Amino acid sequence: MSDRVDLREARRSERVAGPGSGDLAASPFRVDRDRVVASPFFARLGGVTQVVSASGSGLLHNRLTHSLKVAQVARAIAERLRAEPAFVPLLDKLGGCDPDVVEAAGLVHDLGHPPFGHLGEQVLDRLARYRLGLPDGFEGNAQSLRIVTTTDTGGPSAVGLDLTAAVRAAVLKYPWTRMTHPDPHPRHMSSPPRGASEPPGEPGTGSSKFSVYVTELDDMAQARAAFAGRLASWQQTVEASVMDTADDIAYAIHDLEDFHRIGVLQHAPVSAELEYWLNNALELAALDDERLAAHARRPGHSLEQLRRRMHRRDAWMVDDDAFVAAVARVRAELVDGLLGTPFDGSVEAEQAVARFSSGWTVRLVDGMTVVLDPPTRSGHVLLAPAQWHEVQVLKFVHRRFVLLRPDLALHQRGQARLITSLVEALVQWLTDRYEANRLPRRLTDLVELAETEYRALAATDMSTLIGAVGEPPDGDVGIREMARGRAVIDFVASLTDSQAAALLDALTGRSSQPWSDAFVL
Repeated sequence: MSDRVDLREARRSERVAGPGSGDLAASPFRVDRDRVVASPFFARLGGVTQVVSASGSGLLHNRLTHSLKVAQVARAIAERLRAEPAFVPLLDKLGGCDPDVVEAAGLVHDLGHPPFGHLGEQVLDRLARYRLGLPDGFEGNAQSLRIVTTTDTGGPSAVGLDLTAAVRAAVLKYPWTRMTHPDPHPRHMSSPPRGASEPPGEPGTGSSKFSVYVTELDDMAQARAAFAGRLASWQQTVEASVMDTADDIAYAIHDLEDFHRIGVLQHAPVSAELEYWLNNALELAALDDERLAAHARRPGHSLEQLRRRMHRRDAWMVDDDAFVAAVARVRAELVDGLLGTPFDGSVEAEQAVARFSSGWTVRLVDGMTVVLDPPTRSGHVLLAPAQWHEVQVLKFVHRRFVLLRPDLALHQRGQARLITSLVEALVQWLTDRYEANRLPRRLTDLVELAETEYRALAATDMSTLIGAVGEPPDGDVGIREMARGRAVIDFVASLTDSQAAALLDALTGRSSQPWSDAFVL
């Protein structure tokens, strides 16, 4: 019993919640939730793209509505697991699974997403590494941790939000840095955790996904200290695993809803893909990889490529019979069900979307289980085999028939150019010695913060500051340049889609607004 008490205390921070603390809730984990919801970084998610910009239509999820649904699903998973007597001892042994913690983590998980969603994340990462020489580049998950521990000012100390250790640990989907920590780094494992491998064709660049910049290493260590001896250094906490799975569920279901609503996800091509594979699975399985790739645009061929990727990456779970059953269920409930009737805004159409969403959410949440010793590509909380295969197929439909569309690529190339131009314009402004006294106050504050962080790291471990060019910063001048680069990245990542566009217009002289009408910098 004493071990459980010690763990419970370690999961909390030293702050005092409740009357006299400025917080409304008595539970420290509810305080975390309240502080996140009150944060301007959370509010801005209403203006940040989920997949494509909503353009005021009200029909598409944005990062705010997505985060609310992730929090909702995460809480439902935690409550279901805690209600199963067989799981409770295992959850306690692994460090706990509190519904308030997973809900707060769900609200936090996308705070670091920059304008224009994943497209903005990719562009900022390339600019951060190769244009600005930052060793960590940019990663939305790591930026979320940086916000709640460093750049937000809503906590009592005005440095981060002072969240509990449990919630900060639950935010760490990928509890490692890009290159250096922990040691040995998980990307070197024979079967690396999901996200830890280097991007294809980019050897030596570090993990493709990570949740911690080197500037927040101490925060990760403190947050995970309570789990030492219970989890490997690269493993998610149970609560992080719940949040991660909830994110997958929300992504798989709600993005499909969006593109059905606006007519992008069409019945005919999705039906042809799934139906052809179901009717010709053996013939497709007999094709060699080269021939399959050459005909990937033909019905059924892309789905066969998915089946083969699953065998290569997730042999611990994949099962061909379960895959066939998953394709058949998605065909019946998505293609013949939801997509069978075009969305026309009627009550009947809205009810069909609601039935699809709630039915799939309940099915997936009910399929959760807990394991003591999971494979490296899974957390301790995972979907049952049938539901796991179904999520893979749902995500395939989203990627194949939405994300890979040429018209979406055209739209996103314009957004990529916007972000690139904005970063360049801010760097030029920041390095213009004649403008030193007229820079945005928030930008100068971020430079001072990053410079303090990088100087402290340089004094203790210079290896953490070796960037994409393979060289450490050149003394004080190099550290100052890195600080400016990180400040620009932090600044741009804190904008909404419309703020980014408006700021670039102002910086390039294209804005027709009076200067006094500009948003506060």
